[in-house]
Amino acid sequence: MLTRRARAPLALAALALFWLLAAGWLSAPLLDWAQAGSQSAAPPTYAPRTVIVMLGTGTEYDDDHKLVPKHDAFARIATSADIYSACKRTGARCEVVISGGNPQHHEASEADTYLPWLLQKQVPRTDVMLENRSRNTYENARNVAALLQGSPYDALILVTSAYQMPRALLDFHRFGLTPHPVISNTRHVRVGMLPHYDNLVNADLALHELIGIAQFHVYRLLGWF
Repeated sequence: MLTRRARAPLALAALALFWLLAAGWLSAPLLDWAQAGSQSAAPPTYAPRTVIVMLGTGTEYDDDHKLVPKHDAFARIATSADIYSACKRTGARCEVVISGGNPQHHEASEADTYLPWLLQKQVPRTDVMLENRSRNTYENARNVAALLQGSPYDALILVTSAYQMPRALLDFHRFGLTPHPVISNTRHVRVGMLPHYDNLVNADLALHELIGIAQFHVYRLLGWF
């Protein structure tokens, strides 16, 4: 139990922390840290059989109560479709894997929800594979590795947001996959005096990824991964 003397300083500290996050002064370095080194490499090289893996990032209900992809997912869908189109122009066999289950317990998985939006980008259904059971980035990598096992490919491309790419590459490497990273979008923080909800969202995303990276290394040391 907190003493009355300690309550006021703790309340002020909590308020200060909230303001630093919401106004961007603490969110900005956290997000920069999470996105550090996640810039896309050189443009991908397309091979006779190229597989493009797009990671999910959640679903939400719009104003009409329809289940739709979250904001960052639209950038991932557009980027994957652009890569697919460029790949096809080389004459290669190109496929897209949408990886994302239903950790939010909505009416459909991320992969199934994203599929119609990808088809609208002129990606044919015959060239799309769904991995709709993974609940996190580690399971994305594990399930995609299992999906591709015994199915030879010549080039593997990974599409996701900048804040998720460092952890995603760790997990994919863990399962023997070395994809070429392509960043779909990068998040930014608005630093100022006034609080912004988006800054809190960015801080939450950054902390989630940074904790996930730390967890990965701890689990590897313990032999759990």
